[in-house]
Amino acid sequence: MTKLELKKPVLYRAGSRVRLLLSRLKPPCKPNHLLSLLHQLYPFFLLFHSSYAMAASHLSFLLLLTFSLQSYAHNITAILEGFPEYSVYNSFLTQTKVCDEINSHETVTCLVLSNSAMSALSDKQSLAGVKNALRLLSLLDYFDPQKLHDLPRGTTLTTTLYQTTGNAQGNLGFVNITNLKGGRVGFASAQPGAKFDASYTKSVKQIPYNLSVLEVSAPIIFPGLMDASASSNLTAMLEKAGCKTFASLITTSGVLKIYQSAMAKGFTLFAPNDEAFKADGAPDLSSLSSAELVTILQFHALPSYSPKASLKSARGPISTMASSGSGNYDLSVVSHGDDVSLDTGFDTSRVASTVIDETPLCVMTVDSLLLPVELFGGAPTPAPGPDALTPATAPALVSEAPAPAPKGKKPKKAKAPVAHSPPAPPMGSPEAAPADSPAAESDSADVKKDAAGASKLVGSVGLVFSAVFAVFSFL
Repeated sequence: MTKLELKKPVLYRAGSRVRLLLSRLKPPCKPNHLLSLLHQLYPFFLLFHSSYAMAASHLSFLLLLTFSLQSYAHNITAILEGFPEYSVYNSFLTQTKVCDEINSHETVTCLVLSNSAMSALSDKQSLAGVKNALRLLSLLDYFDPQKLHDLPRGTTLTTTLYQTTGNAQGNLGFVNITNLKGGRVGFASAQPGAKFDASYTKSVKQIPYNLSVLEVSAPIIFPGLMDASASSNLTAMLEKAGCKTFASLITTSGVLKIYQSAMAKGFTLFAPNDEAFKADGAPDLSSLSSAELVTILQFHALPSYSPKASLKSARGPISTMASSGSGNYDLSVVSHGDDVSLDTGFDTSRVASTVIDETPLCVMTVDSLLLPVELFGGAPTPAPGPDALTPATAPALVSEAPAPAPKGKKPKKAKAPVAHSPPAPPMGSPEAAPADSPAAESDSADVKKDAAGASKLVGSVGLVFSAVFAVFSFL
């Protein structure tokens, strides 16, 4: 009896166990369930490795592991909708868009406040101040009740969403968690001498190792946390951020007043830096009419508060302040990891930095001008006319080809149509675009890239399960 034959009973039993485990992968499969199954499956993959399924088992495991690490997702507002005692807290998560920041992190612990505690915190406070407090209550680590009561040395410092903003001085973006007398767990600012006014009350919800929701008795506060520094001097902020040309344009055109009237209700601005106006292919704005210039400047703003974290989760077209009257003047968002780009239908521009993010105002810089396709068409400026892109003598190539050769002479091969080829497109035209390519192809290049990325992801998932089930079917 061969070594493989001796292993067959073991492999058959292992195969049955694996089939049972895989039967639990019913969509939608939560990340924590998937990781738990992977831990249980791995010993079986090692067993198959020692027999005839070595390549398939390891390939399947690695692909499945990669997919599981990329597929985490949680929705904090949807979770809290099932707990009316936190409806005020949940409402402020939505108003301040802190919910989008929480959802964009793989591992986070939310310290939630009851309705009465949250109402007391928000009373007579600006949204920007409340947002700072909510960020400080969002810990970027996983803490469940057991971990809280079993802290190494009884205390730890953990980072928060507030620390990631860059606005925290020193270690004020950290939270001190300490086991107190009587089995209590206290929370305080990392500021020296800070009191433990907040304490753990109860567990609300856990998605192991991804999301934990815990109720605390009070907010975590330190002097200056709730102070909002939102500046009403928009042009000064833009000039300091390296957007002097844009600041000058919105002032001289009168668009600044339109911006200022919207800032109190919700306003997001994408300001091109000074280099964007000097870049190759940048249009000459002085050649535009006043109405066209106003439209372009309004196209750079949203009539809503949409910070970078919210843009990353945006789906479908986004209305701008120019999205009225003739034309759509909408934007779409393309995000890859932490990088966010804006697609105008004509070109794309990357969001470079955040100048200010204080609810309901957000100002970000972009690397290039946002040029609406409604004004600039399907080809970059300067756009050559249709005649320039179509060779006037093109039909002659067809008529000359069948011309009979003189008698007694062998027919000559057609000469390369050098003289009849279209003129080289100018530098501003699409790169290496053939003259007979539809304009829609260049306009939809980014869409095709996104579709290709999505198809690759779907293909990877299919490959995972194909490889896994191929191994088990062979058993």
